[in-house]
Amino acid sequence: MPLNDALSKAFINQYQGGFPISKRPYKEVAEQLGISEEQLILLISRLLDEGWLSRFGPLYDAQKMGGGLTLAAISVPKERFDEVTAIVNSFAEVAHNYRREHRLNMWFVVATEKSEGVERILSAIEGKTGLKVFNCPKQQEFYIGLQLFLDDEGSVDTVALSEDGSKQVSEGSKSIAELDRRIIQATQSGLPLVSKPYQYIADKLSESQGSVIQRMKLMKQAGKLRRIGAVPNHYKLGLCGNGMTVWNIPEKKVAEVGNKIASMDFVSHCYQRPRHLPDWPYNVFAMVHGATKEQAFEKVKLLEAELAPDVFEHETLFSSAILKKTGLRL
Repeated sequence: MPLNDALSKAFINQYQGGFPISKRPYKEVAEQLGISEEQLILLISRLLDEGWLSRFGPLYDAQKMGGGLTLAAISVPKERFDEVTAIVNSFAEVAHNYRREHRLNMWFVVATEKSEGVERILSAIEGKTGLKVFNCPKQQEFYIGLQLFLDDEGSVDTVALSEDGSKQVSEGSKSIAELDRRIIQATQSGLPLVSKPYQYIADKLSESQGSVIQRMKLMKQAGKLRRIGAVPNHYKLGLCGNGMTVWNIPEKKVAEVGNKIASMDFVSHCYQRPRHLPDWPYNVFAMVHGATKEQAFEKVKLLEAELAPDVFEHETLFSSAILKKTGLRL
């Protein structure tokens, strides 16, 4: 059933990023939406409880903080899928895990505090499952920046991610200050749904509200904190055709093709990742979304047309289940 109330749609459309870092952020946003602070907090709580949002709060960038981040895949026998899912999801470092319609049917994201931690986690998963893990770290980023948009008719699509007005500065040291680490640990499950969330965090950490706000603003400016906002549940909201398109691109054409794919306004992520021959020949990954698989396939056809007259081997791996979805865990 679609999300029909205008207020929920307005909040989700406007605040997938750009949530304030201030003394009374809910009050600021509530005023923009024409409601009270209490009403907004109750709204977010309801959207989380009913599953319209996967989470609400800060999204951190592990790599900008000197950590490790990778996408990995396993070919899991059907009869072992539940068992292997439980093993993979038991690792706190596994942030996202999806079932995809392919021989490589489990794809998950590993985020670690130290870059060398990725190999340790992947080796541990191999050891516990007895299955080969394909490590596909990002080698080059072409684009990341779409958000969901809910229209008045109840349909859903993707649009360019709204700018929040902040500018990133030189990231400086790729490490985590001790207070930053404690703030991340306090917010990695979400932003507290209280009138003064940063004061609440500060009290938990025996710090001042000003210190917490200052550190979060500095992390935002450095790109270590990507954004603060709502993380919609694609499936619950009706965006059920979520396809990871993978392309076999000659090395000398990767930059050209990657930028072409990234230029399409319906592509949410586009990366170069390593091949694993002979099992996996693909080296450019791009996400497309639609309400149905058919809609997503139409977007893949647009990608094919954009790349013409060149023709590249490619596949589209649709996700069929969210097995795990959390933020960075320290």
